[in-house]
Amino acid sequence: MTPPATFDVLVLGGGLGGLSTALRLADAGLSVGVLRKKPSAESSSAWAQGGIAAAMDGDDTPAQHAADTLVAGAGLCRPATVDFVTGQAPAAIRWLQSQGVAFTPPETDDPGELHLTREGGHSRRRIVHADDATGRAVIAGLEARVAEHTGIQLLDDRIGIDLITTWKQRIPGPNRCVGVYALNRTSGRVETIAARSIVLATGGASKIYLYTTNPDTSTGDGIAMAWRAGCRVANMEFVQFHPTCLFHPLAKSELISEAVRGEGGLLRLPDGRRFMDAHDSRAELAPRDIVARAIDAEMKRGGFDCVYLDISHRPAAEILHHFPNIAQRLKTFGIDMTRDPIPVVPAAHYSCGGIVTDLTAATDLASLYAVGECTWTGLHGANRLASNSLLECVVFGAAASARIVSELATAPPPLTSLVAWDESRVTDTDEQVIVSHNWEELRRFMWDYVGIVRTNKRLARARHRVDLLHEEIAEFYSHFRVTNDLIELRNLALVAELTILSAQSRQESRGLHFNRDYPNALPDREARDTILIPGGAASRRS
Repeated sequence: MTPPATFDVLVLGGGLGGLSTALRLADAGLSVGVLRKKPSAESSSAWAQGGIAAAMDGDDTPAQHAADTLVAGAGLCRPATVDFVTGQAPAAIRWLQSQGVAFTPPETDDPGELHLTREGGHSRRRIVHADDATGRAVIAGLEARVAEHTGIQLLDDRIGIDLITTWKQRIPGPNRCVGVYALNRTSGRVETIAARSIVLATGGASKIYLYTTNPDTSTGDGIAMAWRAGCRVANMEFVQFHPTCLFHPLAKSELISEAVRGEGGLLRLPDGRRFMDAHDSRAELAPRDIVARAIDAEMKRGGFDCVYLDISHRPAAEILHHFPNIAQRLKTFGIDMTRDPIPVVPAAHYSCGGIVTDLTAATDLASLYAVGECTWTGLHGANRLASNSLLECVVFGAAASARIVSELATAPPPLTSLVAWDESRVTDTDEQVIVSHNWEELRRFMWDYVGIVRTNKRLARARHRVDLLHEEIAEFYSHFRVTNDLIELRNLALVAELTILSAQSRQESRGLHFNRDYPNALPDREARDTILIPGGAASRRS
């Protein structure tokens, strides 16, 4: 039997959370494997346009950043987490600069070392950015460092199937994570990879919805694997729908940055009338959940296919200076944003819930850590403040690496006798169409029933549909060799179920979760996180 590949640490995911964690671990002298489904340039992190929130201006402070985060979080942020992340934000920016990331410099007459923009929900200009393609610049800078680092091995074109634990391997003692089964998508074979610590940085799960701004890799793999291994998940009902995704028959997942509204963009109905001031006093600068619901309401009220984001009243040179990449991309669809309003619709954008972790990124399972969008740290509460997501990746990447380096100083070596994946009782499928049809059904009923506006009846219908899908997927999974599509469908169905269960348990409307049957929010003193516990009650609140 071929011994498993072994590392000190295996990181699943090649976005900002994964790369920043891997670099810090490798710089500390550990051997690190980074397992990626696709190149890092195709991660959600690389697609991020706006920037990274940090109090870098003399008139701003981490305390003010924290206050804005708490307001956006609608009573469910954990103050200790918010203080920790906002306090570490300036250091996170400096670390990225030390890794070669070049952010946009200040205007000629601006004070400070960086140009700062403003986004919805922020009381100050504190968004550090690289033009309008911050994620791409950050990922490119870190990838260059990873490529030259001898302590990091990239395991590309692979997808994790399940975590390997000592209890599953019938190894006595406390349960801990010791490896991962992963499908090599090139060879079609399942590989066994052993490590002393595992870090999940697999991103979110917005592909459970029909319309999303996320890449095809956002299928909730880490959340599903952690749940099956016995880890709690929290606040899965809080799915952020970005208000402004390009509406065009040839466009796919084209996000129009929050910063366009921050720089003066106005939302208009097809007849040119503004409408946001009728929904919120902050108008276009209201938090994303309010803007997304307002657009959804106006589209349904008027029977419109979309609304329009218009920044054409600003000087053309200014628009092209701030948004060169967006402007160029829109031109490929025949839209000149210096002259034309941009057709937009809301789309699933970010998962505020996920695997429960502490401030060191540790999960409920020993030797398993999680970083980034796949987690619930308490930072985002019921609604994520714009540009806190990339920040969370860097801050918790640093926290995870520090904890892992400390623990591995006395930890045993990786296990080399793990039981290999068993394919002796399965065959190749000749009915792959079943997988694709189930995928389409899942994404459509989640959009229809568990979208921006929910009801008890819609959630019950979604729960019934997902239960039927689970039965079909389980039968398929037990009889046929795994494929990438089957693995992702299995994970999507589980994450969809967790989202539905969480939504059903919240009998109020708060932040990103709006239920017409419970239109009001409970008093903040009664607000609770939704904690789901594997093997226990369907949902427990704490």
